[in-house]
Amino acid sequence: MSHSADILPFMKMHGLGNDFVVIDERGTPSRLTDGIVRAMADRHRGVGFDQLAVLSNSDDADVHLTFYNADGSTSAACGNATRCIARFLMDESGAAALTLTTDRGTLQARDEGNGLTSVNMGQPDLTWEAVPLARDVDLDALPIEGAPVATGMGNPHCTFFVDDVADVALEVRGAEIEHHPLFPERTNVQFAQVLGPDHLRMRVWERGVGVTLASGSSSCATAVAAHRRGLTGRAVRVDLDGGTIHIDWRDDGVWMTGPTAHVFDGEWHL
Repeated sequence: MSHSADILPFMKMHGLGNDFVVIDERGTPSRLTDGIVRAMADRHRGVGFDQLAVLSNSDDADVHLTFYNADGSTSAACGNATRCIARFLMDESGAAALTLTTDRGTLQARDEGNGLTSVNMGQPDLTWEAVPLARDVDLDALPIEGAPVATGMGNPHCTFFVDDVADVALEVRGAEIEHHPLFPERTNVQFAQVLGPDHLRMRVWERGVGVTLASGSSSCATAVAAHRRGLTGRAVRVDLDGGTIHIDWRDDGVWMTGPTAHVFDGEWHL
């Protein structure tokens, strides 16, 4: 791909339909602006994505990742994008494992075989200051109708457990809860249904994006919340609108395993 001054090469990837634009800035000066992020996010006039990820050089790891939401705001965590990029880098280098740094810290990634990629998303944030919340409340039963659970995964999450996720007006409830005053940095919102001690059905509203087919950090947060509530064990299958992901909350962090796809490469004309 040409790297002329007016062309920005990019990759389009997705994990379970949770889709990303990935820009590789390793060894090149950054040309990305908030305006370009928002323009590329437009699904009709741009490329369209749930998140945009930028790869840059890291002194302490294989690569550093920076994440942007569709509205131009940044996020410290994006699990499915991390898995997609890890798969790309492992294919590029032939390595079976690697480390990636994010604004939240260092993440480990592994090739699990059969096209599956695992990423350790780190330990959840389980204090009100770290999520963050506006004040000290019970994280396992927030003072919001439906008594949802708050979890931090480098970004804030609010998880409701319901009898049937199909009955939830996700567009309405998601938008309401994202901007709830208890969440000073807004929040991602999940509605989860327990299908068994190791099986959840979940739908997600992403902060700064809206309804998405899948979300890695949301899947991690929901699995953590379900275990804290005593609804599931520490290892669960999560069925999302876009497919199935596996979450395992281990001693060293929350591991997420699932498929990835590199859809196409393109050029953005600046």
